[in-house]
Amino acid sequence: MRRSADRVVETLKAYGVKWIFGVPGAKIDPVYDALVDDGPELIVCRHEQNAAFMAAAVGRLSGEPGVVLVTSGPGTSNLATGLLTATTEGDPMVAICGAVARADRLKRTHQTMDAVGMLTAVTKSAGEVSVADNVPEAIAGAFRRAMEEPKGAAAVVLPQDVLVEETAVSMTTPHRVPSLGAAPAEAIARAAKVLREAKFPVILAGARAGSDRATAALHRLLTVAGLPVVETFQAAGVISHELEAHYLGRVGLFRNQPGDILLHQADVILAIGYDFIEYEPSKWNKDKLRTIIHLDELSADLDDFYRPSVELRGDVAASTDALALQISGLELTPQANAAVAVQRARLEDADHRALHDDESEGVHPAELVLAMRALLPDDTTVLCDVGSHYIYMARHFRTYHPRTLLFSNGQQTLGVALPWAIAATLVRPGTPVLSVSGDGGFLYSAMELETAVRLRSTFTHVIFNDGTYDMVAFQQQGKYGRTSGVKLGDYDAVAYAESFGAHGHRVTRLEDFAAVLQTAMAEPGPSIIDVRVDYRNNRDELMADLESDVLQ
Repeated sequence: MRRSADRVVETLKAYGVKWIFGVPGAKIDPVYDALVDDGPELIVCRHEQNAAFMAAAVGRLSGEPGVVLVTSGPGTSNLATGLLTATTEGDPMVAICGAVARADRLKRTHQTMDAVGMLTAVTKSAGEVSVADNVPEAIAGAFRRAMEEPKGAAAVVLPQDVLVEETAVSMTTPHRVPSLGAAPAEAIARAAKVLREAKFPVILAGARAGSDRATAALHRLLTVAGLPVVETFQAAGVISHELEAHYLGRVGLFRNQPGDILLHQADVILAIGYDFIEYEPSKWNKDKLRTIIHLDELSADLDDFYRPSVELRGDVAASTDALALQISGLELTPQANAAVAVQRARLEDADHRALHDDESEGVHPAELVLAMRALLPDDTTVLCDVGSHYIYMARHFRTYHPRTLLFSNGQQTLGVALPWAIAATLVRPGTPVLSVSGDGGFLYSAMELETAVRLRSTFTHVIFNDGTYDMVAFQQQGKYGRTSGVKLGDYDAVAYAESFGAHGHRVTRLEDFAAVLQTAMAEPGPSIIDVRVDYRNNRDELMADLESDVLQ
């Protein structure tokens, strides 16, 4: 017989959990007490939302659920944004939340709340355990829910009195989600026939094409079939150096990229691991003329703009390999190859057009992105916050390995980058880590610099600083001809970083950035580089039509 709090830790160990992120409190402290004697490393954060971001990043980077451990009331409600982001974007994580004793559950007492009701809205599953014998199985069940496609967050609510009760029930043998096989052979054959008869087939690679196995299978397919690939933001990095000739850019926001034009010109789209949340089909299949092949572990969500002719439901890697066997030798027609060449040239030209000489108002954001791209090694993990900078990063920052360039493109959540960077230093120790945010998003989670210093996390964080919520501003300007609520106050990011014991740097000219970045990347612990950027032309540069007559 052991306390159920000890069984929680025992089960987490059995599932290979290495880190637990959280903020302590009275209703969850039996589990914190159990962690003193045994279990994963406890990482105490400065805010529960950021703890959830870190746990979700562990899930996305490692493929195994990260874990967050918080107390009742606001400790639990503070998780909401982090859990919603993880669930929307397919990041597996488990939230363990304390609660008031069962006797107080329906009383108006401090920190009582309908935790399950709140958590149900932002997770895949949520449940409150009322019997100690059920605690280990509830934790194990949460791991399965988090790992079932679509992956996401699962929550378990544990009343304080249940945590101190003893139980003999133990769950020390992990029960993994069973794997699927390839899609049915008949469906594979139909999909292959559609692709062989297509005039202009294009692959749209989505988030679930970004696992190591799925990416390797996609690479094998591309070595035998000459198909162009458009990545979503969440699939960034699925095309390697060796296969770069197949890469036609990324789509995921405004319908004005070379990849958008290619998708518009295609007559057949092979959507691999694609999720609507990444880039709604009404954007890339606006006229509903494309034949769609849906290849995924999940059956297709039906939509007026997404009506697959063939569904290949099964393990993504196995289905991709099976399809590759039947389309080996497939090449585009000369006309399709010519169209691909036009868009590939346009993609390359976008980098050249980013070069600017005027730095009177700051560094041009595209030039800053290209400088980072040139200076950082391929094994760098880059974590991107949300704002105007993330559009420039998605368009100009090439990466060649899956899950080395992370975006929040489902909820577009501010503040994720710095907590994600802390998690990346744990999951990928000894490799370079760089995070990027705007000056607005930085302050959403900047208090975690203390956590980073305490953990001796080594990473560099670059701030694109313009003093506004510019991604909102340039879209407002396009709609209304004016802006509202986007002006921010200035602050000294360098002094702020140094006050926590981190390193701080400031850059106002592009020519100084390379030396500063190299210094920052070599420094132990977290380093902040505050860069003044010039966003004056964002509306024209980010929302401009590349080929409006084609995309109408």
